[in-house]
Amino acid sequence: MTMTDPIADMLTRIRNAQMAGQTQVAMPSSKMKVAIAKILKEEGYIDGYQVTQEKDRPSHKTLRIRLKYVGERRFRRPVIEGLERVSKPGRRVYAGKKELPWVRSGLGIAIVSTPKGVMTSERARKLGVGGEVICKVW
Repeated sequence: MTMTDPIADMLTRIRNAQMAGQTQVAMPSSKMKVAIAKILKEEGYIDGYQVTQEKDRPSHKTLRIRLKYVGERRFRRPVIEGLERVSKPGRRVYAGKKELPWVRSGLGIAIVSTPKGVMTSERARKLGVGGEVICKVW
């Protein structure tokens, strides 16, 4: 069965793993998913990520994301409070450099795919480029 929206699958896996209190989550890897994980790491939403190649299937790579929590063990809560997919395969959402979204009045980030690469909306605003709004994280 083919997956129609692998990025939404990635966000759902992260959301579900945090609700279950897991420390890491694994998923099939792609360049876009690794770029999103890199941004989440740079912005402090996850502890880290790793791309591994399976021994029995060398063509398949796995992306493992280490989730980040705040507080003591019993009262800990995830750093990522919410994930929302904006641009979907059925409805692509593009924004110019002046229409890039603000997430939670600047407390969150929007991840944008631009001609200069995948980046946060704040960085895209500084570079003066627009693009496809992939998701929002807060």
